Amino acid sequence: MIDRNATYVFGAWHQGGGTTIPVENPATGEVIGVVPDGTEEEVDRAVSAARAAFPGWSTTPRAERAKRLRALNEGLAQRADEIAETIANDVGTPLRIASRIQAALPQTDISTYVDLLEQDEPEERVGNSLVVREPAGVVAAITPWNYPLHQITAKLAPALAAGCTVVIKPSEVAPLSVYQLFDAIHEAGFPPGVINLVSGRGPVVGEALVTHPEVDVVSFTGSVRAGTRVAELAARTVKRVTLELGGKSANVILDDADLTTAVKVGVANAFLNGGQTCTAWTRMLVPAARHEEALELAKTFAEGFAPGDPLDIKTKLGPMVSAAQRDRVRSFITQGIESGARLVTGGADAPEGLEAGYYVRPTVFGGVDPDSVLAQEEIFGPVLSIIPFADDEDALAIANNSKYGLHGAVWSADQDRALAFARRVRTGQIDVNGGAYNPLAPFGGYKQSGVGREMGRQGLDEFLETKSIQL
Repeated sequence: MIDRNATYVFGAWHQGGGTTIPVENPATGEVIGVVPDGTEEEVDRAVSAARAAFPGWSTTPRAERAKRLRALNEGLAQRADEIAETIANDVGTPLRIASRIQAALPQTDISTYVDLLEQDEPEERVGNSLVVREPAGVVAAITPWNYPLHQITAKLAPALAAGCTVVIKPSEVAPLSVYQLFDAIHEAGFPPGVINLVSGRGPVVGEALVTHPEVDVVSFTGSVRAGTRVAELAARTVKRVTLELGGKSANVILDDADLTTAVKVGVANAFLNGGQTCTAWTRMLVPAARHEEALELAKTFAEGFAPGDPLDIKTKLGPMVSAAQRDRVRSFITQGIESGARLVTGGADAPEGLEAGYYVRPTVFGGVDPDSVLAQEEIFGPVLSIIPFADDEDALAIANNSKYGLHGAVWSADQDRALAFARRVRTGQIDVNGGAYNPLAPFGGYKQSGVGREMGRQGLDEFLETKSIQL
């Protein structure tokens, strides 16, 4: 049992005095730890600490901020194996993925902003005005469970680089690796109050942060429902808000593409982290003439994602994070079957031999109606919908037929054709022929996928205010 019943405020751990929240291992359903069920009073102490630390940190030289971030990065690197195992245990991410992405990507997030801090920050002259950028203030970072460290460091690193102070509220569903992050933060030597942690539930801790008069910026990642609530509450005190919400990304395979490669990569992307990824390409669009071929390929590749113990290095598909998430995903699979979509592989039953734990079969549907629940709702599980299209214009209409616009992909033997198609898809980022993730590029969505950007220079700008000084 891992007891992390503590908050981290003003540079020190404080034992929680109230109730706790159990943390489960989704592979077994067993309780493996506890964290605090935080209160409004604890939020107020954390925000007060961040406010007190802001004047000093906001004027700290860029080189010193970079030094502290570099020390934090070193602390995470030293804990990488431990972090990967923890995330495998409380999220259910297979260890091979937890090591390669969950534990490694936070280091990339931080090093990106160390590099930016080590570059000169020229001031801009516009006519007789000097345009400068200044730290925005105290930041509330509210993060989800699916990538528990990356979703924090993608907010924390640019906020600290900008000169802001931060209060973090992680998801209570899979929070254990966050405490390992704060062990590294403590060792890195940040001034007291610059970074603070309050664990708890959204309706109490989250809402107390969003409504606190001393919080200047709210950065939230989560569901559309929760994000709209955050925006509504933050608007009452006119806070700056960044929202990274859901997705229902289209993977468009044009008629001249290498179908085998595009389907193989598409299935792997859709099932990454058990499909519990906001950027997952969960709609695969294929030419109608090659629909049957695509279904056979997808079936073969999907069945290679046999669910199993996330600690087994051979496992490619772990459990859902919780019983509630498992039941939600299975419900969508049942709806898909009842709606008449063609079940190619998988289904709503528990995987054979894995009745314990929160497992879902890797599932592929074919002939999916673009307007159906399967094609429109973010399922957040290993469920892929394959949709046939008539021509490029039909494919574009289907790809854009979503309330979301977070990510996507397009494949073609003609790079220029693929790029021209990509420019017309209404989404915050899109990969052409399997283009690699770039941490220097801005990340965020169109439509109900969110407001604002994370990562890169644009991610830093979310935590800066612009001032014009007339000379």
